[in-house]
Parts: sequence; structure tokens; C-alpha cells
Amino acid sequence: MRKLALHWQILIAMALGVGYGLVAAQTGSTQHVVDWIKPFGTLFLNLLKMIAVPLVLFSLVAGVASLNDTSKIGRIGGKTIFLYLATTAVAITIGLVVVNVFRPGAGISPELRESLRSGFAQMAEDKVRAAEDVSIVQQLIGIVPTNPFAALANSEMLQIVFFALMLGVALTRLNSKRPVAHVVSVFQLLSDGIIEMVHLIMKIAPIGVFAMLASVLADLGENPEQTGQLLGALVGYMGTVVLALLLHGVIVYGLLIRTMAKIPVRHFAKAMLPAQLLAFSSSSSAATLPVTIDCVEKGVGVDEEASSFVLPLGATINMDGTGLYQGVAAVFIATVYGMDLTLLQQAEIVLTASLASIGTAAVPGVGIVMLTIVLKQVGVPLEGIALILGVDRPLDMCRTVLNVTGDAAVCTVIARSEGLLHEGERHHG
Repeated sequence: MRKLALHWQILIAMALGVGYGLVAAQTGSTQHVVDWIKPFGTLFLNLLKMIAVPLVLFSLVAGVASLNDTSKIGRIGGKTIFLYLATTAVAITIGLVVVNVFRPGAGISPELRESLRSGFAQMAEDKVRAAEDVSIVQQLIGIVPTNPFAALANSEMLQIVFFALMLGVALTRLNSKRPVAHVVSVFQLLSDGIIEMVHLIMKIAPIGVFAMLASVLADLGENPEQTGQLLGALVGYMGTVVLALLLHGVIVYGLLIRTMAKIPVRHFAKAMLPAQLLAFSSSSSAATLPVTIDCVEKGVGVDEEASSFVLPLGATINMDGTGLYQGVAAVFIATVYGMDLTLLQQAEIVLTASLASIGTAAVPGVGIVMLTIVLKQVGVPLEGIALILGVDRPLDMCRTVLNVTGDAAVCTVIARSEGLLHEGERHHG
């Protein structure tokens, strides 16, 4: 009997994990999920995180140095950063349009709002304290590491990307004075070795995905039941975020793939499915990066010269889903508090969320910490974060899918523009 494709294995594991987690939550037997099932998901996620940092370092250094031309580096880098920033700004704008149309939370009562604030006050305070000293300027300054080895040890992805880019450019400039091909080949070989590790780790992906989703659903099921009014507001908020994510993914990425990358959207979607499913399960763009690279190269047909440069950069600075969510969340919280944000304030949200998303680490849940920057900018009470804490995890899973898809879409467009898209030629038309 023919072996099921990986994406089918993961889909089945997701369905089983959701079902098992819901049953455990309903029967009150979540402790065994935490004790015996969740560790398998943690182990799988740790394996992916283990290779994310070295992959970013090795692939970026090899990718930049192999270009052998600083002008080419500047051209590809400029196009990449422009597309990432542009799609993020468009994503936030789509989110703001959708949330202004549906206005979730408009009917919530002041009494319920105060009750919710007091019930989740400590959780909100912890999130606010974690980001009280964060600012856009500090985010930009923090790009440059004072100690690259410390950045590697602490998984500071933005600093690692900066150091890898600088080292790659330095090797390119040095190549005119002395041959550095052997050094570049070492980095390339190490990058290939990490990709081979991905193939080994993905053999247990269905088990890891099952364990992660079972534990997430079991945890969510332990939350106390809310009133119908609160449930309606939160469901409206979640629906608004998901709708905006779908619109951005289908319209913006669909247009990029069809018109600029010039390949069938169906072919791209099928190739990216394993990475998207893993992104949904792990809620981490960084942990999904090795699988994203594999899908883009083998499924879409992007040359390694483009993927090794564009994708690690994207996993660090391209956070369309996170930026979109921050815009929707800011307006939702303001609506609950009876505040009407002006067009100028919403324009500030687009700018602030775009910049904040650049510095958002590619790990689960960090987007809600960065949301405090956006709320501060437009004067929305930070305590309102308590309103959305309970539903953040499933939305985090959804927006990570959009982040990963955006990385791959931009990478494919850049590859087409540089003549580095091969498989797409056969599928065009």
C-alpha cells in the first residue's frame, strides 16, 4: 500500500489531536495530556528550534556570499525588504477595514468589561510589564548585536540575521582580494546538513503535531464558560481576525503568485501545505523555517540562492499576520472601551504595527507583548489586553500560517525576478 503523503499524515494527526484534546477537556482528564502527551509535542518543537538558529546563520552567510556581487546583494535585499514591508502594511490596512466594518465588541456592557478586567488583571499586568520598556527606537537599536555569540545562544533572530548578512557581505568583498570559495562551501555544506536533519525530524511530525494540538485544546477547554455577551464579542473578534487573514492570503498573496511569480496558485498552495500545517501546530515561524525552505525549494522550484537569503530574512522581519492581528486587536479593544479611533490614529496603527512586527520574535505568543507598543501609540488602555488573552493562542496559530505563507510568496516573487525559479516554468499556464 502506498505511503500517505506527509501533508495527509499531518492533517490526520491534526484531526486526531483536536478530537482527543476536546474529549480530554470535556471529561476533565487533562492531567494525563499534560503529563504523557504534551512532552512529545515539546520534544518535536525543540528539535525544530534546535536547527532554526544554525540554519539562519549558515544559509544566510552562504546565500549572501555566493552572490559574489555586492550590487546584486543590494538589489535582491532591497526588493525583499520592500515587498515584506509593503505586504505587512497592506495586511494591517485590510485588518483595519474589516474590523471597522464588523465592529466586534461594540455591544459589550461596561459592567462585563470591568468584571473581565478584574478577573484577568494579573495576566494583563504581566504582559504589560514585559513590554513596558519596549519602544520602536529600542527595537531598531537592538538589531545590532553587541555580542553575536550571545545572540546565537539566546536565539535573538534579528541580531543573528544582521550578523550573518554582515559576514556574508564581508566575504563577498574579500573575494576580490583572496579566494573564499572554500569558506562559502563550508557554510553551504553545513546548511545542506541542517536541511537533511529536517527530513529526519519530519518523520515524527505527525506524532509531534498530534501531541501539540491535543495539549492546546485540552488547555483551552479548562477556561471557565463566559457569558453569552462576552462569548459573542470574542467570537466576533476571532472571526474578524480570521476573515482578514484569509482575505490577505487569498487576494494579496494570490495576486503576487499569479501575476508576479507567474505560477499557478494551486501549485504553490499544494507545495506549501506541509509548512502551513506545521506553522499552525507550532505557532512559530522560526521553528517552521527549515520546512518552509524545503517546501519552497523542492515543491515550488525556487533556487537555493534565493531561498537561503530571502526566507531566513522573512522569518525574522516579515510578520504580516502579526501586524494584521495587532491592528484588529487595537481597534477591538478601543471599541470595547467606547473609544472611536480617528483616521489619523488608525494610520498611526499601520505605521507602528508595521515597525513593531519587524522586531517581533518568531516564537509563539510574542505578538501580544508587541501589541502594547501599538496600544500606547494610539492611547488605548493597556489593560484591555486582558480581553483577548483567552483567545490569543488559536489566533496565534492562524497568523503564523499567514506569516509563513507570506515568506514563501515573496521568496517566489524574488526568485522569478532574478531568474532563480525553475520548477515554476513547467507549471506555468
